[in-house]
Amino acid sequence: MTVLADRAVHNIVFAEGDLFVKTIETKDEMIQAYQLRHRVFAERLKWVPEKANRLEADVYDTWSTSIGVFNSRKDLLGLVRMTHAPVPFMLESEFSACLVGRHQVRKATDTAEITRLAIDPGIADRGLSARLIKTVFKGMYQWCLQHEVRYTYMVVEQRLLKVVQRMGWPCRAIGEAVALPPAHALSIGGLLDLDEFRLQAETAHPGMLEWLTTTTPGLGTAQKPSRTENDLEEYGESAEDRQLVRAA
Repeated sequence: MTVLADRAVHNIVFAEGDLFVKTIETKDEMIQAYQLRHRVFAERLKWVPEKANRLEADVYDTWSTSIGVFNSRKDLLGLVRMTHAPVPFMLESEFSACLVGRHQVRKATDTAEITRLAIDPGIADRGLSARLIKTVFKGMYQWCLQHEVRYTYMVVEQRLLKVVQRMGWPCRAIGEAVALPPAHALSIGGLLDLDEFRLQAETAHPGMLEWLTTTTPGLGTAQKPSRTENDLEEYGESAEDRQLVRAA
């Protein structure tokens, strides 16, 4: 698309303890991403049809950027996809049922859509799962900083929206909850204003804001959980946190 031709691309690369967060670029990384998405969204959640090649990919990958969380062996453990306006959003087509009401989708270049947020469903360690989810959010936040994005759209299950709000992320519902096919999960569209988040977090969650903003170059070593990670523990301990994300 010509709209992307003049836009600077800022890749994300940083360490988070013994994890490594980066923009997914290579063929091997993309295959891992499509495989993980298939395990989560096709096989486990049944939100998209299963494919014989066990790769879940769509047209939005053409103009979107995916951010992955890897371990020291370069295994992909979690990811999120960012779609930078003004290109098409899933919210305008597949998820348009979540736009009940008068909300007009913002398509300025300070806006992005979050989709395909996934954590490896084979991980049984809840502590690791919690760390991965928090680290994926940090990757998303860093990407938004690099691309001067203030507003992010997402479609999530209604319960997860409340969890995100309790965490201190002011994510506002932009429509009524609807049962989206084929799984008919009760889902709702949300809009997160990162300027509003930062303003609130400066006083309510300063440790979390500092953690999200601070990165370590390169592949780091294991670290003890910080006070900031403890601030986010409620999200990681949500009983069905990995299955609630409806950013298909």
